[in-house]
Amino acid sequence: MQMTDASFAESLSEAAAEAERALDACLPAATDAAPGEAELIAAMRYAVMGGGKRLRAYLAMEAARLFDAPAPRGARVGAAMECLHAYSLVHDDMPCMDDDDLRRGKPTVHKVWDEATAVLAGDALQTMAFEILADPATHPDGAVRARLCLRLAQASGHAGMVGGQAIDLAAETATDPMGPDMVRKLQAMKTGALIEVSAEAGAIVGGADSAQIGRIRAYARALGEAFQIADDLLDVTGTVEEVGKAVGKDAGAGKATFVDILGIEGARARADELVAQAAAELAPFGARAAHLVEAARFVVERRS
Repeated sequence: MQMTDASFAESLSEAAAEAERALDACLPAATDAAPGEAELIAAMRYAVMGGGKRLRAYLAMEAARLFDAPAPRGARVGAAMECLHAYSLVHDDMPCMDDDDLRRGKPTVHKVWDEATAVLAGDALQTMAFEILADPATHPDGAVRARLCLRLAQASGHAGMVGGQAIDLAAETATDPMGPDMVRKLQAMKTGALIEVSAEAGAIVGGADSAQIGRIRAYARALGEAFQIADDLLDVTGTVEEVGKAVGKDAGAGKATFVDILGIEGARARADELVAQAAAELAPFGARAAHLVEAARFVVERRS
């Protein structure tokens, strides 16, 4: 089945709305909250609600749908991934990290509140992700819930996203430029790991077998690298209005990127190769995986 741009856009929009509803239901409300607690809850909701493409949620929900999981389970997994992602962005935007004033076209959390509130909001969103996954509403089988929590911890901790961020920060003050293999490792950890586990978690909650999960993981790994290449290209070729945050910062900070390694045209060609790889991994699933194939194309064509 050939998916049109319009039908994919509709699918992505519908999934984003479903993820938003799941997030709203999972996040705390500020009713009867104590002073300080109310500000924390408001900052959490500001960070994660009403913005972003919801790509990680989409991957989780579509992978769950591929294996016939009930839609609410996929939506809860997607909501957990979005909470984890939002926490990473809140912390990443702070002055001690990337020091950004804009995120998704609006002021960052530490600008709206303060740095202490931003730290706490990020902490709370991180733990909320695991609370969602560990809740029986996500899956009745405790072993499945434990597996989801384990895989998210592995993808987001020292061997995944946080470790990648540490390598990225160290590279800013390194005297020697980062080589291609290290750039790929950095980006696979910092960006790719959470994208990969989002799709994998959807397959897990859907009851996929190990071979099927392996294909979903390989698909998402290729998609994750393509996503980072697109981000690197946007930092060079995009505008603040398109991207919703500052551009040109990677070069200013001396960060090594895929564009540095491959050049603009080489980076675009590599992204196209990765999209083809991602699609090939999904070939055994046939037309049922059409949305996931289109998601891979979407990540390299987006302008935000």
